[in-house]
Amino acid sequence: MSVAFTREEDLEATAADLPDRPISPHPNLVTAEGLAAIERELASAKAAYTAARATGGVDQDRTAMARATRDLRYWSARRASALLTETEADGRVRFGGAVTIEREDGRVQTWRILGEDEADPANGSVSHVSPLARALLGKRAGDAAVINGQEVEVLEAT
Repeated sequence: MSVAFTREEDLEATAADLPDRPISPHPNLVTAEGLAAIERELASAKAAYTAARATGGVDQDRTAMARATRDLRYWSARRASALLTETEADGRVRFGGAVTIEREDGRVQTWRILGEDEADPANGSVSHVSPLARALLGKRAGDAAVINGQEVEVLEAT
């Protein structure tokens, strides 16, 4: 539907009703790379906020302003709560490290355990609060763990 067929009140309601991005109740552990990514997102949110504020008053810009404000609140909170966590490799599955597992069906998978904002399962990283990470943290090569009801073996922890 074209914006021409919407009422101004509808656009204002959309901008005003934009829900906040949920903030995790878990500790916000981050790697150095994760902290840098949060800072980039925060800078981007500030730039979007400044741009939206500069063009204020136009209906579409109200929505942009609401989005920018929401993102600015989220990334400011994530930056304020970030706990830079660097752990030494000691042969155990750890935050910031990688773990290679073998599943019962023979599949071998490698995952890096990172902060919630860094995690990207499609690219081989999971959050430290994910069930997979929780089951594996602290394990060593040769140890077994149960993930999703199936036993896996830790092949390597780096």
